[in-house]
Amino acid sequence: MGTTATASGPPQPRQAGLRPPGVAEILRAPFSGRTWGELLYVLSSFPISLAAFVFTLTTGSVGIGLLITFVGLPILAAGLSCCRAFGRMERARARLLLGHDVAEPEPVRALQRGTGVLAWTGALFRSGVSWRSALYSLLHFPWAVFQFVLATVLWVDALGLLLYPAWQWVFPEYLDQPGIQLGGDGHTGFFVDSPPEIAVASAVGLVLLLVSPWVLRGTTQVDRLMVTGLLGPSKLATRVWELESDRGVVVDTAAADLRRIERDLHDGAQARLVALAMGLGLAKEKLLEDPEAAAAMVDEAHGEVKLALQELRDLARGIHPAILTDRGLGPALSAIATRCTVPVRVTVDLHQRPAQAIEGITYFTVSELLQNISKHAHATHATVDVWRSDNRLMLQVTDNGQGGATTSLHNSPSGTGGTGLAGLADRLHSVDGLLVLDSPHNGPTTVTAELPWRD
Repeated sequence: MGTTATASGPPQPRQAGLRPPGVAEILRAPFSGRTWGELLYVLSSFPISLAAFVFTLTTGSVGIGLLITFVGLPILAAGLSCCRAFGRMERARARLLLGHDVAEPEPVRALQRGTGVLAWTGALFRSGVSWRSALYSLLHFPWAVFQFVLATVLWVDALGLLLYPAWQWVFPEYLDQPGIQLGGDGHTGFFVDSPPEIAVASAVGLVLLLVSPWVLRGTTQVDRLMVTGLLGPSKLATRVWELESDRGVVVDTAAADLRRIERDLHDGAQARLVALAMGLGLAKEKLLEDPEAAAAMVDEAHGEVKLALQELRDLARGIHPAILTDRGLGPALSAIATRCTVPVRVTVDLHQRPAQAIEGITYFTVSELLQNISKHAHATHATVDVWRSDNRLMLQVTDNGQGGATTSLHNSPSGTGGTGLAGLADRLHSVDGLLVLDSPHNGPTTVTAELPWRD
């Protein structure tokens, strides 16, 4: 059985600055918008970081010193609140000038255990974002000073030397010197005044000008790391949010399934059983007066019982098929493949069974995809492959239909998108799974899913 390589997680963004630059890129770098944005970020960091450093150090020192009088607590709370506001501004500044987008961390209200000022203050102190924002204010200042000095020296020297031929006349005209002095005192030393020396100085300035953007780009990588690590959401908080979101998806899915079961029972088996009870009541009344008519009614009721039993079996299979519980994924998937309107080849390469929940999700995912192929894909054949890769259960469903499927819930030309591929992705994501769609126009369509194995 062939396998298809899939990503084990969401694709990671390409890190800027890691690719070796070309000659054209080096020549364009001093004039690019990115360079000027980074330069503006570095130059503005010095006064902003200075103000944040002084404020954080002052409020922290005063607040801790006055804790014994209980006056320090509101001072510390105000300082931490301002540090969080400073963090929001820094994330916005990094997003605007560095093109570095960092997600917002959890708000204070997410940690509140009640209402009122005291609950808010307690949540503020419990929040790791508050303390990491204060730490950022203290650590970023010395780095901002270093960056400011480095960028200022580089760019001033680069532009000054590059344009030296244009302003070299200032020295003999106003300073009584032939040119820039290198070494010595005010009267002796080496002066850059001859045309070759001026040309060399200008060339050095050009080299510095071409190098400066890349030095700047390297230093701002540190800023990106600091903003992400100290001002962004923590991995633990992000995971908690994901679990809360997944829990909501599971609850909504379970509620939708319950509504579907209730609707199927009400409109199907329940209605048929009500009609059956009425028919048997009429047959009972006619049993003595017209035995033949009563027998016909009983015969009709017998047919209704068979239909009701079939509907109940189908409903039970939709809740959790017995064949899946008793025999596993291989026979269960082969059984639903026989109900598809196109020929389906099923290959299951599993030496042991995964957790029941994973089996169930895999079964219903394949069932949904095969239903979509039957209804919308206009395919002539399909394949279902299931195998294990390390601690992941891999699933791939392929058809040779018209393609063009999307992850939208509606208006998809292929079945996988039209009946809710986004819903399938949410269901898989709720158990740390992943769904990948490849559906070019004119086909084929391939849906690949990864689920945790969980023995």
